[in-house]
Amino acid sequence: MVALGIFCTLFILIQNPAAAAETGQQEEKEKLSLNARAAVLMDADSGRILYGKNETMAFPMASTTKIMTLIVALEHNEPDQIVMASAGASAMPEVRLGVHEGERYRMEDLYYAMMLESFNDAAMMIAEGTVGSVENFAELMNEKAISLGCTQTYFITPNGLDAADEKGVHSSTAEDMAKIMRYAIDNEDFLKITQTADYSFTDCDRKRSFEVHNKNVLLTMMDGVLSGKTGYTADAGYCYVCAVKKDDRTFIAALLGSGWPPHKGYKWSDVQTLLDYGDKNYRYQTIDISKGVPDRQVHVMNGEQDFATVRAKQTNYRFLLSSEDKVHVESVLPGQLEAPVEAGQSVGSIRIFVNGDLTAENDYVTINKIDARYTWMERLLRK
Repeated sequence: MVALGIFCTLFILIQNPAAAAETGQQEEKEKLSLNARAAVLMDADSGRILYGKNETMAFPMASTTKIMTLIVALEHNEPDQIVMASAGASAMPEVRLGVHEGERYRMEDLYYAMMLESFNDAAMMIAEGTVGSVENFAELMNEKAISLGCTQTYFITPNGLDAADEKGVHSSTAEDMAKIMRYAIDNEDFLKITQTADYSFTDCDRKRSFEVHNKNVLLTMMDGVLSGKTGYTADAGYCYVCAVKKDDRTFIAALLGSGWPPHKGYKWSDVQTLLDYGDKNYRYQTIDISKGVPDRQVHVMNGEQDFATVRAKQTNYRFLLSSEDKVHVESVLPGQLEAPVEAGQSVGSIRIFVNGDLTAENDYVTINKIDARYTWMERLLRK
């Protein structure tokens, strides 16, 4: 391959049926009344941000931290693993299960205690039971965050209590927390735990019995809630991250600093505002890009045929879009190919952008096979 050919097409989308009767969507977006310092509404399928307020600014995130704690623990532990309470775990502040030093608990029971009631001592026991110390567990959390593309998140504690060290402050962004929840809802065990309303268990010696109840009020406020985690500290304020399914759409909402006492209910009104905005303005549309990426001819060097026909491997895409969204298609092809060329060979790229953000990628592929052209001497030598 040598020189590249670049072709660009811009599609201005016709208003989708759900939004066709609506006007001023952009004005509505700008005027969303939110109490939160930072907020995000994300499309769970694509990871695209549908609405953002200070979405890349880092703030403390309180017990929404435990979303990552549970994911890391699920990926490293067995549910029947036994964990002994340390002195540090037994000294954790409210809210707490109230474990005593030396008591033993099943790892899975601690998951429910942590996610349903947000118990800080349960989170510490999970961390220590996974890799021996909170510090080692925080390393796993930060490694996982980086792998998910969370560039402005730094974990110090497994329970989200306010903390700082020489590297920074325990904090994240609304966008990063949405990314973490997007990953988490692909885990069936995560969903099962966070959707459970009530759970009972005992310590391993059956000396103490516990009942925990889910504090995620959204589970009873609306249908389609897949998961959610609340949080509060003095520095973070009220925080909330959730995933909600609306018909065929899945939205993720993340709120940081959604009020301080006595405004505990701000986070529920904020999340309702975000979800209503998404439900009202976004619908799935199938976009045909074939006019922007027609079949093309690429010169073939030393081939039995001089040109190869190439075609987009896929032309129909399904995106969650509003009436204001614009789709831009960029395709790149080589200036020439070297024979032999196989049928179905990838020879170029197609990138699809929604409002300038890369949303999908695919290839140009060759339609037919083209053998190399040989001189009579080369043919003789090949026999």
